[in-house]
Amino acid sequence: MSVTAKEKQNQAQLDRYFAQGGVQLGPWTSHLWRDDPRHLGFLLARYKFCAKMLSGKRRVLEVGCGDAFGMRVVQQTVESICGIDLEPQVVADAQRRLAVEQQQGVTLKIHDMTESGLEEKFEAAYSLDVIEHIPKEREHRFMTHLCQSLIQHAVCIIGTPNITASVYASPFAAQGHINLKSAETLQTLLVPYFRHIFLFSMNDEVVHTGFYPMAHYLLAMGVELRV
Repeated sequence: MSVTAKEKQNQAQLDRYFAQGGVQLGPWTSHLWRDDPRHLGFLLARYKFCAKMLSGKRRVLEVGCGDAFGMRVVQQTVESICGIDLEPQVVADAQRRLAVEQQQGVTLKIHDMTESGLEEKFEAAYSLDVIEHIPKEREHRFMTHLCQSLIQHAVCIIGTPNITASVYASPFAAQGHINLKSAETLQTLLVPYFRHIFLFSMNDEVVHTGFYPMAHYLLAMGVELRV
C-alpha cells in the first residue's frame, strides 16, 4: 500500500509502517497496555537504567525477560543479549515477534535460573521484577546460578518493588509478590555474591538516591563477583 503524507517529514514513518506493519506487544505488555498503560512508562525507564549502566558490554544476560518488550532498549547500547524465562508460551511468542522484526543480536531461551545456571559466561546481567516472585528458600539458589553464569568482573542489576510500597500495589501485581525486599534486605541478598553494591531508589520513571523507604521501586547493582 502506498500513501502520501500531507507533511514531507512524515513520509518515512508511513512508508515503514505500511511496509512492515505495526509493532506487536507480547502477552505481558499487552495486559499492561489494557490495564495500566502508565506502567509501561515505568517499565521502560527501568530498562533505560540498565541500558545506561551496561553500555558497551559485549554479552549481556536478561533473567526473566518475559515477552522481551524492554530488551530492545538495552540492545541499543550493548552488542548482544540472551534473554531467559521459564514460561514456554511467552518465550515462543517473543521469538516469533523478534523474527518478524528481524531483530539482530538477541537470543531467547526457556530456562529456570532456580534450577541451574547457564553454560555460557556473560559480562553483565540484569533481572527486573523477578526476585519478588521467587520463594525465599530458593533465592540463594537463584543468585548462585546467576553468578555461575557471569565472569569474575561482571556487573549485575536486580530490580524489584519496594516492600514499603506494597500497600499501594494492585491486586494483580500483589498476587505473585511472595518475596518483597526493602533496601536493606536487597543489599543483604547481594552481599555474599558481589564485592561492591550500589543501591538506587525509583519513583515512577525517576531513578535517584533518595530515602529508600519512600521509593516505589529499588535497583541494586552488584559489581565483581566474590566467588
